[in-house]
Parts: sequence; structure tokens; C-alpha cells
Amino acid sequence: MDERFSLDNFAVRRSFNKARHSFDDAAVVHREVRIRALERLRVLRSVPDVVLDLGAGTGHGSAWLKTQFPRAHIVALDSALGMLTESDRQRGVWRRLIGRSFSRICADATALPLRDATIDWVFSNLMLPWCGSIETVLSEVRRVLKPGGVFAFTSFGPDTLRELRQAWRPDENDHVHAFIDMHDLGDALVRAGFAEPVLDVERFTLTYSDTHSLMRDLKASGSSNALPNRLRGLTGRNKFAQLAANYEPYRRDGKIPATYELIYGQAWQSAAKTKLDSRSETRIPVDSLRGRRR
Repeated sequence: MDERFSLDNFAVRRSFNKARHSFDDAAVVHREVRIRALERLRVLRSVPDVVLDLGAGTGHGSAWLKTQFPRAHIVALDSALGMLTESDRQRGVWRRLIGRSFSRICADATALPLRDATIDWVFSNLMLPWCGSIETVLSEVRRVLKPGGVFAFTSFGPDTLRELRQAWRPDENDHVHAFIDMHDLGDALVRAGFAEPVLDVERFTLTYSDTHSLMRDLKASGSSNALPNRLRGLTGRNKFAQLAANYEPYRRDGKIPATYELIYGQAWQSAAKTKLDSRSETRIPVDSLRGRRR
């Protein structure tokens, strides 16, 4: 992977730590994609003994996995201690909903504190875009998976937030992250030693009343700028006004769009699998999704 995908790991952790209380309400895309990605696991015939939820955040994916596999050991791992703390704060909720809780580990995905070949499934929802060294992460995932184990994940594609990217002045490329193309991500999986990964794409378009609402949600969900060459300090009022003006040509039916290109993938530690691709586009008014918590 080239330098376009480098990130300040400290800034990533700091952003998600700050967003621990607001994440569940603001992370609309994360929630919807998690639901869809977890549903895709139903087609797997194996029943796991140990599942790693990699980049678990506040633990909703881990809780779902525990409901589906109550006898399995579910491990929620995240590099942001604040997110795991929020998950632990909801321990009582999880126990009422699923009858039991799950383990939590604060660690970096590039150096998993797990033994080789000890995990049946690794599930990861929208964590890869926040890893500056994806190939290292993929090698670690393959290392901890048992032979025949599955890695099921989601990630952002390069069209994600394309309107926001274009709305910034063309000579300012330090505001929106670059995201890895599906084909390049597939190649990286093969280089890491995974067997015939299967990936497909889906697009969401969230709509907002104004640019301020979009930027507020990005910050509240932990999706702050973590580029190494980012400008420090607050964005000036004039620059923000220019951003809003540049965004206006995208407005349709009184709303501005925010496009997300979502990549869904499954790969196996050994045996190859096949699956039909599906491509679709869904437009979702963000106000209609607020307050939904899964």
C-alpha cells in the first residue's frame, strides 16, 4: 500500500475515544453496514467456538454474535479504550438482552495479542479504513485464524465521501482520507495468504440538510481527519463557508448527499469459497435513521 493510505494512529485512537458517548447515535453508516454484514454470516455452515470482533467499537456486533452463538467465546477488540469502556458501561444492557456478556481487549490490530491459529472467525466492520498498515493487519488476522477459519469484513471504497472531497479546494488534499479500491484490497488479501477472497460493493447515499450537519455527524462518529499532513487547529470560518458553498451544486430536493462506497468481503485461511456478487445503491435520509440502535 502506498503513502496515500498512511494515518496518524494516535489521532485515530483519540478521535474514537472522544466519540465514545456519541458514536452509537451518530454512526448511521457503521450501524447499517454492520447489520447487513452480520446477516451475511448466516450462510456460513460452520459453528464457531471462538470469534474475534476486530474493531468492535461499543460492542453491538459482539452482542449480536453472542446471541447467535451463545456457546462461543466472543472477543471484542478495539484500539480505542474509550469505545470498550462504553461497551463495558452497557454490560448490564447486554446481560439483559443476551443473558451473558463477552470479553474485551484493548489492542492494536497490527499486533494482535493472540496465539497463532486460535480463532475460528474474525469479523471486522469498517475498521480497515482506519488502519495505516492494512497489509500488516491482514497478516495478523491470517496468523490468528485456525485452518479453514473465515475473515468477514467491510471497508470503504474510494468513492466514499466523494462530494466532500470535491467540495474542498482542489489544492487542499489533506481533509478527506483516501480509501483502498476493492480490487487492490483483494490483491492484498491474496498476498497475505488468504484463499480466493470474495468481495462485492454496495453504495449508500445519506442526505443532510446542510454541510454543518454532515461534519457534525462525522466528528460524533469518530470519523475525524487523521492524515499525517492534516492542518492542525480549527477550520477557519471563511474556509468552512467556502466548503459549504462548494457543496451546494450537489444539493437535490433540498438535501445535500454524502456517498459511501461499501466493500463487503469474505476470505478463508485455507479452503477457497465462492459467492455471487451483488451491486446496488440505497439512498437513506439520515433523519429517518436517527435513534435506531442495534
